[in-house]
Amino acid sequence: MAHLSVLKKEVLDLLAPKENENFIDATGGAAGHTLEILKANGPQGKVLCLDWDESALLRIKEKITAEKGIDLERLILVEGNFGEIGKIVRENNFKNVFGILADLGLSSDQLEESGRGFSFLKNERLDMRFSEKNDLTAEDIINEWPEEKLEEILKNFGEEKFSRSISREICRRRKLKNIETVNDLVEIIAEALPLRFRRGRLHFATRTFQALRLAVNGELDNLKNFLPQSLEILANGGRLAVISFHSLEDRIVKNFFREAARDGRAEILTKKPITPSMEEIKDNPRSRSAKLRTILKK
Repeated sequence: MAHLSVLKKEVLDLLAPKENENFIDATGGAAGHTLEILKANGPQGKVLCLDWDESALLRIKEKITAEKGIDLERLILVEGNFGEIGKIVRENNFKNVFGILADLGLSSDQLEESGRGFSFLKNERLDMRFSEKNDLTAEDIINEWPEEKLEEILKNFGEEKFSRSISREICRRRKLKNIETVNDLVEIIAEALPLRFRRGRLHFATRTFQALRLAVNGELDNLKNFLPQSLEILANGGRLAVISFHSLEDRIVKNFFREAARDGRAEILTKKPITPSMEEIKDNPRSRSAKLRTILKK
């Protein structure tokens, strides 16, 4: 399945890129948003595009290279974590930034082609790292972390109401053999749940997989670090847009934006988050939980 960038038109409308302005795509992914910004901010405007996943950067370069009329000199690709955006901007001497975007979702490439066990629908190793330079894997957490710590991350990062029974079953099963694959874990989660909770619109493994991915990659801490650094980087009148996909991320973004508005540092441009249209959800079901919030730096 080809990756479809979420809320592409809405992002462009809110970031409002103009000729020769510089922008940052803090989570390059499949380059859909990056490409649209490059189309709008020529002939001299640049985009600093970050991704923690080296393979994503190769795909981004291929996609932009294949696009006619885009000068590759205007694209700066950096392998790096968006939680260190301040350091990356300084190292690349990237100035006069009028817009920053962070799309916090997984790309279709990561879900379907990475081989890292992000999806509970493919039987792969329980890796879940965005960057292979990260030492911690989901397999490490599942097999080595104490039961109370497992329960804590499932409850806090996955908002999983059966966190205790799932953690208990994981610890029981890992005594018998190492838990290594997606199917191993999905089977354990199913075993831990009452039968009626194994059916529903949301797959019963969704919250556990979300919790593990957040824990492996430190995503919530990275987001908390990213937001204030981004506001500092922006030129006055610049805009920060964030697309989140679950309540934990959205709450962090909403609270930071409100605080920045109260302090007089920014103006909130989205009083309520922008969500995908029914047409977009039909074309791209993965977009259904997306929420876009944007602020303007004063």
